[in-house]
This record gives sequence, structure tokens and C-alpha cells, in this order.
Amino acid sequence: MSRKIQLSPSLMTMDLDQFKEQITFLNDKVNSYHIDIMDGHFVPNITLSPWFVEQVRKISDVPMSAHMMVTDAPFWVKQLIDVNCDEICFPSEVANGVAFSMIDEIHHAGLKAGAVLNPETSIDTIMPYIDLLDKVTIMTIDPGFAGQRFLQSCLRKITQLRELREEQGYTYQIEMDGSTNLKHWKMISDANPDIYVIGRSGLFGLTDNIEDSWKQMLQEYESSTGFRFDNGL
Repeated sequence: MSRKIQLSPSLMTMDLDQFKEQITFLNDKVNSYHIDIMDGHFVPNITLSPWFVEQVRKISDVPMSAHMMVTDAPFWVKQLIDVNCDEICFPSEVANGVAFSMIDEIHHAGLKAGAVLNPETSIDTIMPYIDLLDKVTIMTIDPGFAGQRFLQSCLRKITQLRELREEQGYTYQIEMDGSTNLKHWKMISDANPDIYVIGRSGLFGLTDNIEDSWKQMLQEYESSTGFRFDNGL
């Protein structure tokens, strides 16, 4: 039995010295690329930028999804619109007073808008505008750095969002981000998000070769969940 899921590799965790090789291999295998935008204020790390979106565009037509971890979300929304990033996801914790204007701006540009919920943030935070969202991302680790402790309790939000979507007829997709790997594949699959963000522990760090890492990831997913991998591509 197979289950359709979408995979979104986190490019923050890839081997940058193998950038072109890894992107070229993944282009026909993944549904989107997950691009972390960190400003050093919302979280203490600084990572990728809208410029990085432009670089990936040179060798890929796979949709790109920006996950902003920034304090001045409207500023970064404008930057990401300028580079035509397919999905722009803002941190719900700093969206009070600007959420509707950011969503409208993103949609006016013909792009998709999403909101991200950090582990301590409840679904109630996004309820005023949830009907306008194309995606809701649930963080299952603290934001800012890869490799942090997996927070299993956050998976309840995925179940709640799925139930809410069915009850209200919302159209957002549900994404989970954080420590998607052999240890957690089964419990994540049980929560049943639409999109899995995969990083170093689940893909890029499995072996020294992206093709071997991809094969190992699929084997681990299928052996852990009992489902055959199917991402619709």
C-alpha cells in the first residue's frame, strides 16, 4: 500500500560543495525545495537569502518555498516576491497587525502564502486568517538550527489542522518541519501531514553521495511506515 506525500528538502542542510550535483539529482524527485530565511534576530542564526532563490532558479524549475524566521516579515516578503519565490511562509509570531496585508501582497503577486507555527504557538494564533492560507507549517523542533530535539507533542497540531480543514472546507496544505528521519518517520506518518521537510538527518547526511542517500531515505521511510513511497511525480 502506498501513501501520497510531498517531499521538500531543506537546502540549508545540503552540502554546498555539492550544490549543483545534489540539486540536479533531486530536481525530478522532489515536490519543492524548502529555503530557510533567517535574520539573526528572530533566531540567532543567519542562513539563506532571496539571492539563494535566484541561484537555485538557474538550475531548477522545482517550486521553492521560503520559510522566514525573521522579525521584519513585510520587508522579507517584498524581497521574496521580487525573486518570484513560489511560496512565502511567514512566522505567525510576528504577523499581528500585518498578516492580512502580507497575504494579500503575496497573492496579488500570483504566489502562495503560508504561516509557520513554532512549537509553543497554538493554532488559535492564525485563526483570524487561516481561510486565506495556502499552507500551514508546523515546527517539530525549535527554530533556528538543524539537529535539535524532536518535539512529538507538536504532531497533535497536524491532526488538529487536518480535522479543521475537513470540517471547514479550508484548502491549505499541512507541512511539518523538523527532524524527519528514521527515528521519527512512523509517528510523523501517523499524524499524516501533506508535506515533509527533510534535512541532514533524513537525507543529506545519510551518506556521502546524494543518490545513495536518497535510496536509503526511501528504504527507511518504507520500512518504518509500512507504506510504499509515492510523491506523485
